[in-house]
Amino acid sequence: MEMQYRNLGRSGLKVSALSLGSWLTFGSQISDATATKLMAHAYDNGVNFFDNAEVYAYGKSEIVMGKILKKMKWDRSSYVVSSKAYFGRGDRRPNMTGLSRKHLFEACNEALTRLQVDYLDLFFCHRPDPETPIEETVWAMNLLMQQGKILYWGTSEWSAQAITEAHLFAAKNHLIGPVMEQPQYNMLHRDRFEKDYAPIFKNFGMGTTIWSPLASGLLTGKYNDGDPKGKTRLNLKKSSWLREDVLQEHKLNKTRKLTAIAEKLDMSMTHLALAWCLKNPNVSTVILGASKLMHLKDNLNCLDKVDRLTPKVMEKIEKVIG
Repeated sequence: MEMQYRNLGRSGLKVSALSLGSWLTFGSQISDATATKLMAHAYDNGVNFFDNAEVYAYGKSEIVMGKILKKMKWDRSSYVVSSKAYFGRGDRRPNMTGLSRKHLFEACNEALTRLQVDYLDLFFCHRPDPETPIEETVWAMNLLMQQGKILYWGTSEWSAQAITEAHLFAAKNHLIGPVMEQPQYNMLHRDRFEKDYAPIFKNFGMGTTIWSPLASGLLTGKYNDGDPKGKTRLNLKKSSWLREDVLQEHKLNKTRKLTAIAEKLDMSMTHLALAWCLKNPNVSTVILGASKLMHLKDNLNCLDKVDRLTPKVMEKIEKVIG
């Protein structure tokens, strides 16, 4: 399996087609030793982007990742690391959340300390903030770039309209607009990405770092015969909200039909779901989340299967998920 690299939108930055995220795992669900093995295996197999956020395990996720980066002594130019600001790290007092200049500066500085790096390659506004003018956020991100603390900034789960407003304000004031968006995208969650964001990709050349390509595990096919007992992501206490969203009968029916297509192609449902995301030219990188090394190893092997998704196969898939 040869890793592929894609430009992050119209920027010159190259990210691996598959990347590793730490949401729900680093600093909470898995041991630091497992996190180290996951990052080492990912890096050794060409993954160059590691995704994080201030809110993941309330800062612990970035601390774990920072220790690993320091221990591995990888050349800083060989990997891309991100953080995201909005939710804070648990304390909800004024200015400890949101996208104000104050919170963005403090969140950035704290992330640099936790990750033990001099700059963040990517810094995301983790959600839109209705209480902060977009102008303030754009200016704050530019100041962080001028200070050399971040190289590229982006959004996560913003509306197409808000992203457009940020770009228009940036262009008018000779500032740098958002380069990337981090949306949820998978076979069962595609409307915003494919419809709403179409003009964003066309007009601004936004890159994307997509999350939940397997719909929180549903698109692995493991829930096809009901809820497997044991430590799945959806059985975690803090994921009850996810469970209700994911385990809906109409979604399970689609997944069962997709699994039949995967079997005919001699590939797993997991590989079909990941390969389908990679087929979209507007996907810069697919963020993988793994709690076990064997799962990460398996997921990385999906790159060999993308070619099996011919136009004819894509049509069949479209009939199921339409």
